[in-house]
Amino acid sequence: MAERKLKTLLITGGAGFIGSNFIHYMAEKYPGYKIINIDKLTYAGNLENLRDMENNPNYEFVKGDIADSKLVGDIFNSSSIDAVINFAAESHVDRSIEDPGIFIQTDIYGTYILLEAVKESGRGIFLQISTDEVYGSRESGSFKETDALKPNSPYSASKAGAEMIVRSFFKTYGTPILITRTSNNFGPYQYPEKLIPLFVTNLIDDIKVPLYGDGMNIRDWIYVDDNCAALDLILHNGGIGGIYNIGAGNEQPNIWITWKILELLGKTEEMINPVPDRLGHDRRYSVDCTKLKSELDWTVKYDFEQALEKTVKWYRDNENWWRPLKKG
Repeated sequence: MAERKLKTLLITGGAGFIGSNFIHYMAEKYPGYKIINIDKLTYAGNLENLRDMENNPNYEFVKGDIADSKLVGDIFNSSSIDAVINFAAESHVDRSIEDPGIFIQTDIYGTYILLEAVKESGRGIFLQISTDEVYGSRESGSFKETDALKPNSPYSASKAGAEMIVRSFFKTYGTPILITRTSNNFGPYQYPEKLIPLFVTNLIDDIKVPLYGDGMNIRDWIYVDDNCAALDLILHNGGIGGIYNIGAGNEQPNIWITWKILELLGKTEEMINPVPDRLGHDRRYSVDCTKLKSELDWTVKYDFEQALEKTVKWYRDNENWWRPLKKG
């Protein structure tokens, strides 16, 4: 398949963790691309993530909600959008258990509004950023893209619902779409409520880390730059209508991740505070990435332990970034 020629990207949720890393990645690799970033700037959206982009003439920030049809329509009317990359989502499982409604509003309805705009414009491709959590839990083996979705939390259900809307626009209207299901990302600019940045920042301040249950819940961890590289490849070369798993093959229980962080920060296991397990806590996620590797020749660049060390160093060196967030 010939590589797609793109000029203008609409990136939603670009002030968040993965979105801001993706903007940095794309701006560096494709300096001629116009990048429009729409973000509602909820608690997890932070313009400090993109401070170095402010003077880039090919970058534009729009504060707004993807569920605002007029605002989204205005963006499409004023720019010839070649691709929408939809990172915008409420994404914290614990928050979804406390308040599912906002997840349904943003993750499902907001996705629908964006799809309508793509359909009405008659141009561009829609890349939906989803998660391995839509598959549910698996004791052994790995999920393939053709496996059934069995989400177990309001968050993962909202992401699965968004996928169904995306698929329906492809099947019903012929809207050109792509879907990615990515494993747990880690790296710079991750809001300090997620496991790795929470544990690192707590330990820097000699605060114990809350470890759910027995700590044996298993996740596949991928460094955010590896994910960005995969998304870039899929955006430019992925088969229309295609779904791609993205994972690094770094399956580890949470307790092992905790031990590694303790080791890197010179702390002992006395800093672990076991807490009751999360409601409906999936035991293990695992995705089969054969399709991505065979179709698009993708490989992981970063060694996990080196990337974790690099991430811990980033949080140690950037306290001015995360301290205001934890204080807030």
